[in-house]
Amino acid sequence: MNAAPFIEMKDVAFAYGERPILNNINFSIAQGHFAAVMGGSGSGKTTLMRLITGQLHPNSGKVLIEGRDLTEFSAAELYEHRRRMGVLFQHGALFTDLSVFDNLAFPMRELTRLPEAVIRDLVLLKLNAVGLRGVENLMPSELSGGMARRVALARTIALDPELMIYDEPFTGLDPISLGVIAHLISRVNKALRSTSIMVTHDIEKSLQIVDQVIFLAHGEIMFSGSPEEMRRLDSPWVKQFVQGEADGPVAFRYPSETTLKQDLLG
Repeated sequence: MNAAPFIEMKDVAFAYGERPILNNINFSIAQGHFAAVMGGSGSGKTTLMRLITGQLHPNSGKVLIEGRDLTEFSAAELYEHRRRMGVLFQHGALFTDLSVFDNLAFPMRELTRLPEAVIRDLVLLKLNAVGLRGVENLMPSELSGGMARRVALARTIALDPELMIYDEPFTGLDPISLGVIAHLISRVNKALRSTSIMVTHDIEKSLQIVDQVIFLAHGEIMFSGSPEEMRRLDSPWVKQFVQGEADGPVAFRYPSETTLKQDLLG
């Protein structure tokens, strides 16, 4: 029996004014599944995430969360939807003036009424989960890039979210730190059984840990399926992206109405 969709988009279109960003977007992510959203720069990945978080509303179509249209959520329901989320930002986004402990305690203090003794224990448990118990008194400036990303992940899972959103979690990491973060993300998602979406450009590592790949190009879905199906796909869009080819469906040269000779000689 297939799991019911936690997130579903039906015929979604979105534009900033006269500039179309997404068109005819249809996909679903099952409860507890891990999906990677891939595509070149400007393909609409960030806009897709903003639609899921309720920051934007589609011009047409529906964004469904557990079968309910997100545009029909009341202010209280939208707040609760976001409260159930954990977001790992691209560069961690730790509060630079707060210690590691206070960074992790922040969402607990803001969103719950837990006593400080319980918050302390939870902070230590979350740090232990990412292998960093013992750094709670350090400041973010005292952490390496990989350690900061792991602390940010610990803060992301502070309240055991049902929906996890990862924004380019592997950017700027050395190979060892990247492997550690990928392992932790995979382990955390399995432990929490959360529904997860990851915007990423890292093909090799991502295909090892996700259940589903959604590939965007020019605001449309070129592919949605399993990593195995993506590897077998005969698509020039996916082939260019996966192999990093300089020219293809995404052209190397910007289209010009004149030739170089005409521009030079008049």
